[in-house]
Amino acid sequence: MTVDDLPVVRELDHRASEGVDVRLLWHEYDSRVSGAVLDATTGDHFTVLVPACDRVLDVFDHASPYAASRGVEHERRRRGAGPRVAAQPTA
Repeated sequence: MTVDDLPVVRELDHRASEGVDVRLLWHEYDSRVSGAVLDATTGDHFTVLVPACDRVLDVFDHASPYAASRGVEHERRRRGAGPRVAAQPTA
């Protein structure tokens, strides 16, 4: 596998406040959007996929309530572990 074979993920937007880091990401290989959140004060983190029928900015502006409405649980960061990705919700 070469670098050219890796899926491209582009950061669409980013915000940080009081130790909470929120990134809005676009996955080029399947045109999906996700929100990734890390709370540096607690180590909690999660990633949630945004279905095409939802407003992308809802996950960016209100990440924790959006994730909770989709059943995504926060996880504690473990050394060497990446963020959890939620399954695509059904419409």
